[in-house]
Amino acid sequence: MGSEIVINTSDFETRVALLKNRQVLEISVDRMKDRGITGNIYKGRVVRVLPGMQAAFVEIGQERAAFLHASDIVLDMGEYAEMLVQEDMNEDDEFPVITASGHAIEDLLKEGQEILVQVTKEPIGTKGARVTAYITLPGRLLVLMPSMPKVGVSRRIRDSGERDRLREVVTGLKPSGVGFIVRTAAEGASDQEIRQDMDFLVRLWETIKKRQPRSRAPNLLYAELDLTFRILRDLYNTDIEAVYVDTKEEFKRLADFMKRFTPGLRDALTLFEDDEPIFEHFGVELEINRALGKKVWLKSGGYIIIDQTEALTAIDVNTGRFVGRRNLEETIVKTNMEAVQEIVYQLRLRNIGGLIIIDFIDMEKISNRKKVFAALEETLKGDRAKSTILQISELGLVEMTRKRVRDNLAAVMTEPCPYCEGRGTIKSLRTIAYEIFRQVRRESTTLEGRRVIITVHPKVADLLYEEEHEFLEGLEKKLKKKVVLKTDYNMHQEQYQIMGL
Repeated sequence: MGSEIVINTSDFETRVALLKNRQVLEISVDRMKDRGITGNIYKGRVVRVLPGMQAAFVEIGQERAAFLHASDIVLDMGEYAEMLVQEDMNEDDEFPVITASGHAIEDLLKEGQEILVQVTKEPIGTKGARVTAYITLPGRLLVLMPSMPKVGVSRRIRDSGERDRLREVVTGLKPSGVGFIVRTAAEGASDQEIRQDMDFLVRLWETIKKRQPRSRAPNLLYAELDLTFRILRDLYNTDIEAVYVDTKEEFKRLADFMKRFTPGLRDALTLFEDDEPIFEHFGVELEINRALGKKVWLKSGGYIIIDQTEALTAIDVNTGRFVGRRNLEETIVKTNMEAVQEIVYQLRLRNIGGLIIIDFIDMEKISNRKKVFAALEETLKGDRAKSTILQISELGLVEMTRKRVRDNLAAVMTEPCPYCEGRGTIKSLRTIAYEIFRQVRRESTTLEGRRVIITVHPKVADLLYEEEHEFLEGLEKKLKKKVVLKTDYNMHQEQYQIMGL
């Protein structure tokens, strides 16, 4: 069985899952309120030119006019295009800057002039969006430059032979009048994959050009592809057997998109009309809940712990309930081999990127370490995100990086616990009790009245009355005041209040 795409849509959120042999491989979430306008292309109108700032304000239909600096205005294409002949380009997500030095902004733009612009920075506070007249359309492997008829290759592709191959392929395939930057993700891509991405971008640009003369400024000509369209674009050249969607509106929208841009997937589109929610029917909901937990059990009884921090992700492998049958080394190797499959699966499922440290159970034999490492390398080949991996160290650690392709699932669907502040733990009852004792002693000289009223969570009160009653009585003698405990179920376990009465 090939791959399937399952799409769950609503007014507030779109969720997309990629399945292979009915196993959930990837989950992506797109929430309407989180969408921005970066990447959108507008037919705008210049409303004000500011010679002193070498900039202009362009009306694009948003609440505030967008800011366009002279350095973001396309000038002499012939002279500028020569910059793109060089072998190495900027990194795949950064593009050459067009400089307008020596040109006055009032000579470039006039009030009331219509201009095609693309948003490069979201509006913030009272400031409008930042825009550029240098239009680029990013794909998965290529970036289309409608006004730059040259080909460049990302400098992150370090193999000179591969750069030459990619430049030759793109140069031979590209239509005249446009240019392309070959992105880092294209390293190792086949001619067919490059052609698919190029065809998609060219058709997209042709659609935008047709809209331009028919629309009046200000007007949105192209909105950055939403989650569903991006996934269809990126997976267009894979073995997608079915695309399931659960609403008629989304079905019609996807059918129109596929007809124009991904015709090879049109016959795979299916409207899911069962009463059961689509994500529950395909088992995706269950996998989402698994992907939000720290502990993942292995079939043998072992488990892995996934701990995501700001800088890196640490993955710890444990034998758990698995005791094996013959010897300890065999048990450890079997657990590590099983963990390899689950770790790679969880990296894709949770969209984890950046620096990753895997702590395999220590193996004595070098041959076993090589066996586990080879299995990890082989399993990672099926991952769409590029990764770099180092050999297992003497301590059983593997250092690797995985390209960030989007926000990880935990970042999208969770937030730090307001009680433990993201630590994953809270103070114990006894720790809170002793903290209260110290605080009362510190405030003893300022507590007025003949009684000290301590309001705490019921669990803390139980501990103070039972196991810590001797310390409580000693505190009363020291203060020469009656200590009264009050409980409040609405209080967090770590909270308490102390007052004199």
